Amino acid sequence: MFHVTPVDVNETVRPGESPRAYVTRLASEKALAAASTLRPDSVVVAADTTVADGDQILGKPNDATEAVRMLRQLRGRTHQVYTAIAILPYGTTEPVIDLCMTTVPMRAYTDDEIFAYVATGDPFDKAGAYAIQHPRFRPVTSMDGCYANVVGLPLCHLTRTLEKNGFDARADVPRNCQRTLQYDCPVYQKILQGQE
Repeated sequence: MFHVTPVDVNETVRPGESPRAYVTRLASEKALAAASTLRPDSVVVAADTTVADGDQILGKPNDATEAVRMLRQLRGRTHQVYTAIAILPYGTTEPVIDLCMTTVPMRAYTDDEIFAYVATGDPFDKAGAYAIQHPRFRPVTSMDGCYANVVGLPLCHLTRTLEKNGFDARADVPRNCQRTLQYDCPVYQKILQGQE
């Protein structure tokens, strides 16, 4: 059984903060903020994801103009998606952190495609102004990393972190993830073995 606990943390990027440091800090702060809800034999799972173009963090666009700008910036290039996972078992005060980075190659979509996608409203709650899984826009044609990370939560990273800390997944996470996302993941074995 799980409970969703919204927390309020300041997501402002600090001066000079790298994308890795940014998501790691926010995931840790979220876990600590939710710690008061922990019950014995339970664990807080918190995460934060961001899109980065080099060292530039691309958050959620404030308006259509910013969404268009971000999508043009990413068009035809590769960028990175970072997710930090923080777990905080009951009775502990220091979150355990795992980090996933996926390189994402964007296709050379047109301005007309950008405008049509922005008009759907979908980009406004997405870091980098896109959803990789959007059924019509489809900004990425192929990739060879953790697709679940780009969608929002790298489940194999979460599984290995929980298992290292005594929490059994009790499910075939890689198979379920690939079936749900319809993606033949080439990296899940390396992730689960701690090589990725």
